[in-house]
Amino acid sequence: MKNTPLEFWDARYAEDDFAYGTQPNTFFKSTLDSLPTGTVLLPAEGEGRNAVYAASKGWTAHAFDISLKGKEKALQLANMKAVTIDYDISGVLEFQTDKTFDAIALCYTHFPADIRKQAHQHILKFLKQGGTLIFECFAKAQLQYSSGGPKNEDMLFSIEEIKAEFKGLKFTLLEEQTIELSEGSYHIGKAQVIRCIGVKI
Repeated sequence: MKNTPLEFWDARYAEDDFAYGTQPNTFFKSTLDSLPTGTVLLPAEGEGRNAVYAASKGWTAHAFDISLKGKEKALQLANMKAVTIDYDISGVLEFQTDKTFDAIALCYTHFPADIRKQAHQHILKFLKQGGTLIFECFAKAQLQYSSGGPKNEDMLFSIEEIKAEFKGLKFTLLEEQTIELSEGSYHIGKAQVIRCIGVKI
């Protein structure tokens, strides 16, 4: 019997080590560092490495994930780094807040194909006009590499799909790249990713 997504992520985050390390994603870090400090939303944030980094730089960081194990690890990391983050347990389509954010970061957030477009449009509702989307996920060509990510092509991305799924953004960067990943034990080696920065218009 196939594990549910919740069972999969709870099992991964129950391991002693941080699955993707404790350092922020490189692209997220460099992009966030170029923005004025404000509020940031991190959907499917797992063990909290990006939220904790943002908080350490003076951002107000709000994260959510389906995994209680992920939240526990994120709060552990925040305590280690002596910062505070807000963290909800929620599925992406169920997430609600009365806040809007200066930035939203999607780092390796590969939602199931049947809800992905809806999920992305739902998340964008929480981005302020003029706010910034920071996005790095695996491209469809990632299937040739063993450095991480879903093995289902429908959960991977093309540039055309990103344009279609993130209506209402002006992209200041949108490109496919081959990079070298070194993030914990599950993102290691050569990878094919799509990176984008979009501003809500």
